[in-house]
Amino acid sequence: MSYKVEALPDSYAGLGEGPHWDVDRQSLYYVDLEVGVIHRYDFKQNKVYKAQIEGEAFASFILPIANRPQEFAVGCNRRCVVVQWDGVATVAKVLRVLFEVQPGLEDNRINDAKTDPRGRFVGGTMCCSGDIFTQWKGELYNWQAGGQVTKIRGEVGISNGLAWDVKAKKFYFIDTNTHEVVAYDYNVDTGAVANPKVVFDLRKIRPNTPLYPDGMTIDTEGNIYVATFNGGSVFKVNPSSGKILLEIKIPTTQITSVAFGGPQLDILYVTTANKFDQPVPAGTTYKVTGLNAKGLPGVPLKI
Repeated sequence: MSYKVEALPDSYAGLGEGPHWDVDRQSLYYVDLEVGVIHRYDFKQNKVYKAQIEGEAFASFILPIANRPQEFAVGCNRRCVVVQWDGVATVAKVLRVLFEVQPGLEDNRINDAKTDPRGRFVGGTMCCSGDIFTQWKGELYNWQAGGQVTKIRGEVGISNGLAWDVKAKKFYFIDTNTHEVVAYDYNVDTGAVANPKVVFDLRKIRPNTPLYPDGMTIDTEGNIYVATFNGGSVFKVNPSSGKILLEIKIPTTQITSVAFGGPQLDILYVTTANKFDQPVPAGTTYKVTGLNAKGLPGVPLKI
């Protein structure tokens, strides 16, 4: 298979994360995590707009809110806040806090988060001091409108990639520190998870320098796409067999997350990072075409 990797214009983020394709606006939203900046790539204009969130140093994810075109849920430290942004202005404003997790753990913050197929929040935390790859202070949660935050799982290292397969009734989750992708049986009506099973172990790929899995997405055929933070690649994997179907090589090392988008949902967008002085083009956001695969539309958060 011949695929093509191209940089998006002016798409740099020091720690790019959380790509989410918004069908209504034909735009890719993502964050520059450690500076509290949110981004919108306008497909038609082929242009990236960026906004600093007033008073915030972190923005770990961005999710459009259902039926509120200028409101987004954003992860700021341990809070999930509602941010107002018109998608063009260079400054965005926090309107209110939806919820907070682990309020007493000041060294922790929310990391990756997504909406499940019904519009629930699902996301988790990590410790961001010391050696983050050897600590297990994070948790995984869900939240839905009118309800309380529910802990799904404790003793998480770095809560990261999330994906759902509605047909197979599966939820896929990455804790970076385990080097694994775990599948759960998923009840889409309640958000309950059960029967965890490892479906992809990245330690088997390069045993001498184990790869750290980061963000993840899924295509319409149920294959998962796993970004590797220290591997320079995205792996397309059949989660039923654990077999690698394709290694998509990106021209920088720290691959953080992936999301399908574009008018036909057949473009794979890839965020990257420039941590610890990586060479150019680290931190660039890419599009990958020619994969002969399609993703699922991003689901807005219901509040």
